[in-house]
Amino acid sequence: MSLKQQLTDDMKAAMKAGEKDRLATIRLINAALKQKEVDERIELDDAAVLAVLEKMVKQRKDSITQYEGAGRDDLAAVEKAEMAIIQAYLPAQLSEAEIDAAIQAAIAEANAGTGPAAMGKVMGVLKPKLAGKADMGLVSQRLKAALAG
Repeated sequence: MSLKQQLTDDMKAAMKAGEKDRLATIRLINAALKQKEVDERIELDDAAVLAVLEKMVKQRKDSITQYEGAGRDDLAAVEKAEMAIIQAYLPAQLSEAEIDAAIQAAIAEANAGTGPAAMGKVMGVLKPKLAGKADMGLVSQRLKAALAG
């Protein structure tokens, strides 16, 4: 079953169960997916759906930081609840050891040397493999450290 179909099924289940918060968040996800499809005139596959979900999680993290900084814990709690529901549709995140192993394999696969010049080559190999499974900011930092050392 595709991720889009799972979202639709979960939306129906949330409606029947009367889960208003979950239903509202799933509707937000579906609206974001539909917007991307209309804007780009494409049908989203699972990889593209994951990219949209990752973006939504990142937006929620930024909002939580802003709200907590402004002392609005009530709004931060709403964002945290939405983020938890969105993250349920993302694959399990890799550990730092798994990320490091993937980085080493990608360096070997890309035949990259060391230093900043190799960064783009290796990220090109890593990005499709780790999309949705790891925070790409963390991957970038660890890759930079691996190439420097």
